Amino acid sequence: MIGQYILLMAPQGGQDAGAGFMQSIILFGLIFVIFYFMIIRPQQKRQKERQKMLDALKKGDKVITAGGIHGTIVGVEDRTVLVQIADNLKVKVERGSISTVAKEAEPETK
Repeated sequence: MIGQYILLMAPQGGQDAGAGFMQSIILFGLIFVIFYFMIIRPQQKRQKERQKMLDALKKGDKVITAGGIHGTIVGVEDRTVLVQIADNLKVKVERGSISTVAKEAEPETK
């Protein structure tokens, strides 16, 4: 009696199982494409823009650090920048801790 119910519940024919497998592969592919265009690609774009901003830091730029400190860049090194936050007060910070450039430095005219 139980054996008959098990046989009735089993899928009939091999084509249905293959079609279901292809549908699930297509569904997973579609989900991956949606994730790529909605999450991965915009994140990569933001990361490139941030790296471009950090590479373009120069003396005179007014910046805001990740800790919320506002200051002006007075020195630039490979991995660090020297930020003046008050008269006679300079702080050396990592480039990665600069969150935004508030105002670009004025181009020098001579």
